[in-house]
Amino acid sequence: MILLSVYTAFVAGPLFWVGTMSLRTTTEIAHNPYALPKIFHFEKFARAWVHSNYNVYFTNSVIVVLSAVAILTLIGGMAGHCFARYRFRFRRFLYFMIFSTIIFPPQITIIALFQILVEYGLYNSLIGLILVYVAFQLPITVYILESFFARIPSDLYDAARMDGYSEWSIFFKVSLPVALPALSTTVILNTILLWNEFLYAVVLISDESKRTLPLGIQQFMGDHLEDVGMIASGLMIAIVPVVLIYIFFSEKLIQGMTAGAVK
Repeated sequence: MILLSVYTAFVAGPLFWVGTMSLRTTTEIAHNPYALPKIFHFEKFARAWVHSNYNVYFTNSVIVVLSAVAILTLIGGMAGHCFARYRFRFRRFLYFMIFSTIIFPPQITIIALFQILVEYGLYNSLIGLILVYVAFQLPITVYILESFFARIPSDLYDAARMDGYSEWSIFFKVSLPVALPALSTTVILNTILLWNEFLYAVVLISDESKRTLPLGIQQFMGDHLEDVGMIASGLMIAIVPVVLIYIFFSEKLIQGMTAGAVK
């Protein structure tokens, strides 16, 4: 219990500190960085949202993350279902090639991705960033879903075929509903990871109007380094969605990661 309390304080402490700073002015923070707010300056969030283009950054992040997660869920689900339920030539080789990309650090792919996106006219575009995110997260998505689909009893598929279901119908009407815990896990993990992703975005996006939230925070810090209070307000705008996702969907995440054989 003591260790759990210490760990909770260690994890939640920085978040609480940023939250208190986001409600204080830079002058108040400079006077006492660790004090609680005496006056709650909620107007700082409106100022950061309107005057610092956080509304644009937030919208871009929502578009990119939701699009990438939707594509990942569909393609990852199809690939996981295929690897788990069908036997075909080079199946193990293809699975190994997809999964082996996880071991490579993202930094070594930056130059190649930059050249490819420039060649196809996708550099500095949200579509190009979405495609990169899909390629970046697809292996782990396939891995999680394939391991879950492999646990579904074959009798369930045999019964569906006897009822006249096509292979497409089996996937959409049998596999996906049964695999909802695993799908929820991949959706939550991909959303959190892509929402906070910075490396690919900073290299592949240069226009102000196409920046995502992590890029917006970095630019905001560069332009207003002395305004610590506004930086904290911007950080909270980026942090709150992730915290809400974890609060409301953490149970689904745990269920998906610990799901056993389907009965």
